[in-house]
Amino acid sequence: MSKLWLVFKHEYGHHVLRKRFLVALLSLPLMVVVMIGATFLAVRLDYDSRPAGYVDQSGLFTNARQLEVKKSDFTPKIQFHLYSDEASAQADLNNKTIQALFIIAPDYMKTGNVKMVALDSPGDQVQSNFRQFLVMNLLASKPKDLAARITQGANLIIKSVEGSREMAENNFLAILIPLIAGILFMVSINTSGGYLLQAVVEEKENRTMEIMVTSLSPNQLMAGKILGNLSVGLTQVVVWALCGLVAINFLTSAMPEYSVGSLLNPSFFWLMLATFLPSFIMVAALMAAVGATVTETREAQQVAGLFTLPIFLPLWFISVIMMHPNGGLAVAFSLFPLTAPLTLPMRAVLTDIPVWEIVLTIGLLILTAVGAIWVASRAFRLGMLRYGKRLAWKEIFGRAA
Repeated sequence: MSKLWLVFKHEYGHHVLRKRFLVALLSLPLMVVVMIGATFLAVRLDYDSRPAGYVDQSGLFTNARQLEVKKSDFTPKIQFHLYSDEASAQADLNNKTIQALFIIAPDYMKTGNVKMVALDSPGDQVQSNFRQFLVMNLLASKPKDLAARITQGANLIIKSVEGSREMAENNFLAILIPLIAGILFMVSINTSGGYLLQAVVEEKENRTMEIMVTSLSPNQLMAGKILGNLSVGLTQVVVWALCGLVAINFLTSAMPEYSVGSLLNPSFFWLMLATFLPSFIMVAALMAAVGATVTETREAQQVAGLFTLPIFLPLWFISVIMMHPNGGLAVAFSLFPLTAPLTLPMRAVLTDIPVWEIVLTIGLLILTAVGAIWVASRAFRLGMLRYGKRLAWKEIFGRAA
């Protein structure tokens, strides 16, 4: 056990303490921060604080109230000035005193027609704010609770047939969380598995294996490598998960109408953990097996891509899975070990998965992980001292070593 622990510490420290790993670890959170910052910057640069004008030919908005301006708003509401005629409004528009001019048709109550005049293409906010301005003043004489309900609209709740699962229509985070978590986990799996694959091939090429096998058994060496690289991937996941929690807290604070309360329950996260952990071990072991059968790193990467590609297959059929979470394709992807890590958590948000499916899926993942470890250990024993010669897969599955 002490020798296995030494291999584990070497593998973990060798990768985690390298600059390449630290750059990869921090690049994703920094990229997200940059993207969010760029989005806010683009919105701010597109914002035009100048007021807009309107000519009311219908007579409905001659004493209109302005939209409330809050200092806390990132882009405060646009104010709208009433003009008695189009000529004076057009003069201010030409002088760029106002950013746009809205002309409300005389038969507005029947047709809803409004004409907008602008020198340049105005931003979306002035149009959106003008719609709010019209609705608010049309409902000014109505009771406040009625006006609020009409303005806010209906809050559609999607409920499963069994009645045990509910989700608001606008709760897009409920779909994004398992999807993003699955993608990040798969990225970390491929990253740590790639480290393991590269390490095995390099140690074969520089004949480090010859020295190492004199001090410990192939099984101890392989187990230590798998556990070490598994911990490398889990380190990525933990750091990214903490960054994700911070991002979710920021989004829910900025947009309280979007809630993730329906997902924040232990059963969902236990399901993700039970699905991801054996998947992690399975892919890492398969990467090690590939590394033991080939002679060059480039060849190993090409072969490994053949079985890592199916991991992302559910993303190609995401619309089908979301529309039919209990359909044949979704169930098949849940039961197939390489596609289960992305499919099962995503389905768990959309529908109630039968217990037998969950048990069968996790059981298949565990069996596949155990089988992958066996294959990796056998390939490692048979191929560790072969230099310049590939190990055929039929040899691995041939007679017992």
